[in-house]
Amino acid sequence: MGYAISMAKGFAPAAERNRQPILDVLRRVLPPAGLVLEVASGTGQHAIFFSERLPALQWQPTDASPEALQSIGAWVDVAARDNLLAPLDLDVRSPQWPISQADALLCINMIHISPWEATEALFQGASQLLEVGAPLITYGPYRLHGEHTAPSNAAFDQSLRSRNARWGVRDIDDLRDLGGRTGFVLEERVGMPANNMILVWTREA
Repeated sequence: MGYAISMAKGFAPAAERNRQPILDVLRRVLPPAGLVLEVASGTGQHAIFFSERLPALQWQPTDASPEALQSIGAWVDVAARDNLLAPLDLDVRSPQWPISQADALLCINMIHISPWEATEALFQGASQLLEVGAPLITYGPYRLHGEHTAPSNAAFDQSLRSRNARWGVRDIDDLRDLGGRTGFVLEERVGMPANNMILVWTREA
């Protein structure tokens, strides 16, 4: 049984590299207790790492990919941690999410590898789940005022769009407009390694 679980566990080197810088920001911006909904949890490595180091928070990983859900489940089974919940199947574009309330929402590396309507659905869904003052935290590469922040991000954007014309590095100005329409204000922009950023949004009244 243990062998089968280990074979199912996905591993992304980037998740190992960025987990500590992301955690450093999460320690500061997440509430001291409550439920964190992680959207698009991928392999599950972040959920394992963050839930272990933030034991006062309940961690709810999710994904829309069956392969990702299998990987997350394998990591969760191995960790056997009370504050780390079994993964839920969540496509942000679904009109009905499998959870109705959260104290914070975290989304890492989804916005640029999904159609724009997925980002719209993320913000709309978050507006239904989060109370006033709760954070929505997004991580990834972004453009700023129409310009890429590094040549590597421009090349990455081109690569993404060549794979799927509906993908691409999004502009923070467009996200601000979306946030305004769905009840979120951008409170903080934090530079991360490899020309990524964390954007900390707050649910407004």
